[in-house]
Amino acid sequence: MPDVPTPIVIAHRGACGYRPEHTLAAYRLAVGLGADAIEPDLVSTSDGVLVARHENEIGGTTDVSEHPEFAARRTTKVVDARRVTGWFTEDFTLDELKTLRAKERISHLRPGCTAYDGWYEVPTLDEILDLAEVAATQYGRRVDVYPELKSSTYFRDRGLPLEEPLLRTLRERGLDDPPSGLLVQSLEVSNLKALAAGSQLRLLQLVLPNGAPYDRSQAGDPLTYADMVTPEGLGAVAEYAQVLGVPKDLLLPRSADGSRGVPSTLTAQAHAAGLQVYAWTVRQENAFLACDLRSSDLEQEGGDVGAELAALFDLGVDGVFADQPDVAVAAREAYRPRSLLDTAKR
Repeated sequence: MPDVPTPIVIAHRGACGYRPEHTLAAYRLAVGLGADAIEPDLVSTSDGVLVARHENEIGGTTDVSEHPEFAARRTTKVVDARRVTGWFTEDFTLDELKTLRAKERISHLRPGCTAYDGWYEVPTLDEILDLAEVAATQYGRRVDVYPELKSSTYFRDRGLPLEEPLLRTLRERGLDDPPSGLLVQSLEVSNLKALAAGSQLRLLQLVLPNGAPYDRSQAGDPLTYADMVTPEGLGAVAEYAQVLGVPKDLLLPRSADGSRGVPSTLTAQAHAAGLQVYAWTVRQENAFLACDLRSSDLEQEGGDVGAELAALFDLGVDGVFADQPDVAVAAREAYRPRSLLDTAKR
C-alpha cells in the first residue's frame, strides 16, 4: 500500500481559534492539540526586543487603549504603504509592553476567546523558544518554531532591524541550521535572500494573491507576487528558499458565486521547482469557508473545514497553517488519498 501523505500542521499564531493570538497560552495549547510547529509573527520594541504580534499596531490585540498613561502615544503611521492609526510596538519598551494584556482580535467570530481577554502578556521570542523546548520535553516530540518577520523594511528604516536580533538569538541557542527545525518566513524578498547568504536557516517565501513584495516595490523592482508563482518565478524563489507559503485561495480558487472552483496546479509547479508548499490559513468558521462548505448563515459557526483540508491534501501540500490545529490534525489522520479510495472501490 502506498504511503499516506502526512502534511505538517502549523499552529497559526498558536491555537488562535481558542485563545487570543500570539500568547504563550495559545502556543502551549497548540502543542497539546497536536501541532507540529507554532508560528509567532515578530515585530520589535523600541529597545530592540523581538515580540510576537501579528503586526506592529497593537490597539486591536491588547488593552493598550485602557491605559491612560499611553493615551498620548496613539498616532497615525504609514506601514508598508498602508495608513494605520493606533499604538505601535516600536513606541514602547519591552517593560512597557509587559504591562499590557492580550485580547481577542476578531471577537465577533470568536466570542469564546474573549473569556481570556486580559489574561496574557505579549511574549518575547525568547519566551516562545523556551516554551517550545519545554513542550518538546513534556510531550516527547520535537516542537518546531516558524517565526515570520513582519514589516522588515519598515523596521530597518527605523533603526530596529529584525534579522540581526533573530540571528543572534538563534545562534546563541544553536537553532541556526536545518536540523533545528526552525523555519523563517517573510512576505518580503531581500531579507530572505540576505538570510540565505549569511546563514543556514531554512526559509519560507510567503506570497499574496495580489500586489508585490513591499521591499521590492520600494526599490523600484517591478516584481509582483503573480510573477513569483509562475514557473520561472518559482525557480527564482527556489534559489534562496525551501518552502513557498501560499494563501489557500490560490490553491483552491472559488467560483464567482463563492463556492469551490477548480483546484490550481500551483502545488505541482512549486514541487517541480524544488519547493515545498505550505497552505495558509485554514479556519473552521463559516466566514472563512467557500459557501458550499458553510453549515449555516452564521459566520461564527463551524463549517465543513474537513472537506477543505482534504482538498488541500489531495493537491499534495506539505503543510497547512491552521487556527484550530486539532481540527487539522484530525483531518490529517482521517485522510486517505484519492488513489487509495479509488483502489478500495474496485
